[in-house]
Parts: sequence; C-alpha cells; structure tokens
Amino acid sequence: MSKHYALVVDDERDIRELLTLTLGRMDLVVETAATVAEARERLAERRYALCFTDMRLPDGSGQEIIALIAAQYPETPVAMITAYGNVDAAVEALKAGAFDFVSKPVDISVLRRLVQTALKLSEEKRNEQATSGARLIGDSPAMQELRTTITKVARSQAPVYIAGESGTGKELVARMIHELGPRSGAPFVPVNCGAIPSELMESEFFGHKRGSFTGALGDKDGLFHAAQGGTLFLDEVAELPMHMQVKLLRVIQEKAVRPIGARAEVGIDVRILSATHKNLARLVELGSFRQDLFYRINVIELRVPPLRERRGDIPQLASRVLERLSGDNGGMPPAELLPETLRALCGYDFPGNVRELENVLERAVALCEDNRITTEDLRLSGTAAHHDQRFGAPQPPAPEHPPPVWHAEPAEDEGFPNDLATAVAETERAAILKALEATRWNRTSAARQLGLTLRQLRYRLEKLGIE
Repeated sequence: MSKHYALVVDDERDIRELLTLTLGRMDLVVETAATVAEARERLAERRYALCFTDMRLPDGSGQEIIALIAAQYPETPVAMITAYGNVDAAVEALKAGAFDFVSKPVDISVLRRLVQTALKLSEEKRNEQATSGARLIGDSPAMQELRTTITKVARSQAPVYIAGESGTGKELVARMIHELGPRSGAPFVPVNCGAIPSELMESEFFGHKRGSFTGALGDKDGLFHAAQGGTLFLDEVAELPMHMQVKLLRVIQEKAVRPIGARAEVGIDVRILSATHKNLARLVELGSFRQDLFYRINVIELRVPPLRERRGDIPQLASRVLERLSGDNGGMPPAELLPETLRALCGYDFPGNVRELENVLERAVALCEDNRITTEDLRLSGTAAHHDQRFGAPQPPAPEHPPPVWHAEPAEDEGFPNDLATAVAETERAAILKALEATRWNRTSAARQLGLTLRQLRYRLEKLGIE
C-alpha cells in the first residue's frame, strides 16, 4: 500500500508537532514548513494527499498557499487553520479553494474526521484522473484509431498538434495524452490563447517580477511555471499574435523563460500540446502564423474526427449525455429517446459536433413531456439534417408549423423595449457571474444560491452566452 503524505504549514512549532503526532497515528507521513517560501518548495518536490496551512505566516498568507494549490495542484485538498471564531477568515479560505478549515486550539476528533474526508477527496480525484480517458466515447473505427494513436504518442515527449473542428473534444484528447504519459503526476495546464488580452499575454505565460510595470504589486509565476514538470495545453494556438509567436518559439527552443522584469532566464521542463479549429497550415501560407513555430509544435499531428464522420457513435454519446443529465437533475431516470428521435439525431450534421449534441439534448430534456424526447423536442435545424444512406438515417419530416423562435429581434422602432431587455439581461448576467465566482464555478451550488434549478441555470447560461 502506497504511503500518503501530508504537508503542515504553520510558524508555531507546537502546532506543527501536534499535527505531526496526530496525523502520524493515522498512518500519514508528515512534512512541515514554517513559511510560504518553504511550502512552495515542498509542494514542488512532492504530491501530497492533503495540506494544512495557517492563515498568518511570516512571509505571507495561507491564502497564497490555497491559491497556489488550487491553480497548480488541484488534486491536493487543503484546509485552513484559523483562530477560534474567525469566521471571516474561514469563509475567505473556502472561497479561495480550501475544502474545509480547523480552528485553534485544534480538536483532535474534528481533525480526524477532516483528514478522513480529505483522503477520500484525494482518492476520488486520482480515480477521476485515471478513468478520464473513458470520456472520449465511441467505438467507431475513427475513434478506435484515435485512441490507439493517443496511447502511442503519450509515451513520447514530442510536441503534439491536435487538429479538429470546434466541439470535437480536442482538450479531452490532450488530457488523455497527459494522463497516459510519464507526466501524469504533474500539472496539466490548459490555456485558451484567444481568451487572453494581447497586452497581458507575456505576463500570463512567463510571469513577472514585482514593480516590473504599473500594477505589478508582487511576483507572479506564469503558465509555464504552473505547468513545470507537466503539460501546457495551448488551445486555439492560432490566436497568438505574432510577437507572442516569436517568444513562444524561443521558449520551446531554449527550454527557458524570462519573467518580465527578471534579469535571468529560468529553466522549464514542460511538454507542449496545442490545438486549433483553424487550418494552421493555411495560416502559414497566408503569413499570419510563423512557419518555424508551426514545425516546432507540429512534430506529431493528431486529427480529431467531426461527429458527422462517426455517426455510429451518436447513440452511445447520447445515452451517456442523458445519464449525466439525470444525475444533475436529482437522480431522476434518464430521459428516453424515441426511435424516430434517435434516427433524427443520427441524420443531423452537427456542425457544433459533440458540444452541440450535448446542448441539443440538454434543451430537449428541459422541453420534453413525461421524460420522453420527441423529434420536435430536439429543435434541429432542417437545413443541416439530411438522409444518410450509410447509417439508414432518414431526414426528419419538417414540422407542420415552424418551432417558436427563442430570441426574437425587436423591430427598429421598439427602442425602449430593446433597452429594457438589454438592462434586464445585463442584470441577470451580473447576478449569475457573481454566484458562479462565489462558488468557484460550481453550477450546482450557484443554482442553489440563485434559487434556480440546475436546468434553469443551464438555460440562462446558454441564453446569455456564458461559457
């Protein structure tokens, strides 16, 4: 049986000794740190089953450690040690990512229960990582070939370029490559290159030193540091501006980064995986993507097939999505797809691929009666559905009356209603975002906080375009 390691961060020797003794009796190997700096070193050296940190430390705050673990070591549950009755500190710790807190003086029985819960969380996280490959669903020849190739390239350390349309599951492929390879115990850091403002990219990727520019109030590690020893997944890599392409090429070549304001480069050990839904080779021809960088990141190319090329996987995918939705809705039985409804799904082109299939089924579950999904509940676009002889999927008949329009555009002379609708939408968006941020983007908790069902919240997220 493998040993479980625990990290205790506290500047009080008595607390460190008490926790070391107590946790040692629970068959844990305990390591300690008295400062934030020491804790960073310990976390970089070993993976811990759980961590305890004091709120106040000589060189910083326990909040820094919680944020660090949440960003770089999410498989490690962390609990805050607070002064007795300090509710505000406990709440802030939970918001920052702590799973629980313990008050001084430490109650041994409370501590034991907390440790048992933490170990269970840690084990669940490892099991989830070990089985995450099962999320790449489908037994079609295309998917079988893709999984075989993933297994092969996972053993390599060469950069992999993952090509595929939006919604095909490129990030799932990247996660499988990471989890099946020798870096699986280190961080997997995904980043959407199109979501970072151009002026912040260098700081986000490479980090910065305190005072290096206006607003740099402290040192900050970049994404390459966060992925140290693991994998950095550059999603939508085609969105990188030219100046960042030059810097990224140098980082890959030199295996080192220089934070903004630093005098020296810092060595990195990171595997690069990248993806985009665009034709990267065509962008090279047009001069908007550097050819030398393209060759560097495209040592191995993987193509993820669109859903229309593996229609035989749609029944299995649909079944898995409906099972997940039933769990999200309180464990009610999965909604039933009528035979003609399944034929309609298999005859649809799904330009948005698996992501669109999930959205279609989620909406259909919300609309259907008696937990049975009809063709009309799917609200499929008639132009994209077609008869496909290979899979025997006839085009679903056009409804006698067109389905209702979900979002009607107001006429030009309806300025006041339009302004009102905009104001209401913005207010709703702000409230939902606030709840999501407060719950660390846990949709179930956010829905509860807003007084909505999970289904209602999902509808609003789709309506407002919140991803």
